[in-house]
Amino acid sequence: MSTELLGIHHVTAMTDDAVRNYEFMTEVLGMRLVKKTVNQDDIQTYHTFYADDVGNPGTDMTFFDFPNNPKGVRGTNSITRTGLRVPNDAALEYYLERFKEFDVKNEGIQELFGKKVLPFEEADGQRYQLFSDENNEGVAPGTPWKNGPVPEDKAIYGLGPIEITVNYYEDFKQVLTDIYGMKPVVEESDVTLFDVGAGGNGGQVILRKDETQQGQQGYGEVHHVSFRVADHDAIKAWEKRYNELGVGHSGNVDRFYFEALYARVGHILIELSTDGPGFMGDEPYETLGESLALPPMLEPKRAEIEAQVRHFDTTRSDK
Repeated sequence: MSTELLGIHHVTAMTDDAVRNYEFMTEVLGMRLVKKTVNQDDIQTYHTFYADDVGNPGTDMTFFDFPNNPKGVRGTNSITRTGLRVPNDAALEYYLERFKEFDVKNEGIQELFGKKVLPFEEADGQRYQLFSDENNEGVAPGTPWKNGPVPEDKAIYGLGPIEITVNYYEDFKQVLTDIYGMKPVVEESDVTLFDVGAGGNGGQVILRKDETQQGQQGYGEVHHVSFRVADHDAIKAWEKRYNELGVGHSGNVDRFYFEALYARVGHILIELSTDGPGFMGDEPYETLGESLALPPMLEPKRAEIEAQVRHFDTTRSDK
């Protein structure tokens, strides 16, 4: 049974406002809401999934909307920035103009590890950067949202390199290589770029050393990162591997849309998720994300859940 990681699966962050976040992710960034559901461990709160046209693994940025969650504190020992992929350098220029139009805080187009990038922030301080796939090889991208507000040849179509910052840099480097099989491809002073699986923008981690202020979770910060594994057998193989290495873990958790396995490595929560079954099984393509979707184990509680989560309108098919 293979324990090979195939790339990035998803990133889950925390927002202070699910409605504003929905408008930002769909109307500004042009990502598709493929699932509006609840946090299965805290069913009074939303869990929203933004991805490519059909919710392919490796394309989804997801959010928890925790009521009364304090604002996060930026600092070390946290996942500090999420990457998003666009097809080429021209797409970065397009988004730069779009960010001016929508008054999105950004740092202009820059270069990082020989790639063009555009760092930007959401209103709550959540940090991202767009990566140009110009000359990129490795993990394949997804499919741009066909009916979104951004032209398909410019649109975000996958997750890019994930930035993790720690003050135990050498120890964490060893964890990424020895436990997760990641391969260092660029090593500079206090920063290493790792390939995951086939690598490229859809399979990379940027590890930075920072010994300053300790970060604290809250809205505007990332909750966890997930990496792709093939299937159920791979999850079971990882359970065995964790047990042999003495790494504490959650055991296999069936999230209905995928199977998951969680382990906290230092301060960083790392999830491993299966590529399937995916998000297309319980809603038709045309109306993905338009109604509150509940996995079968929560369906009996639908009335209770709908009474507690505040309704917000995500219908697009009739517009």
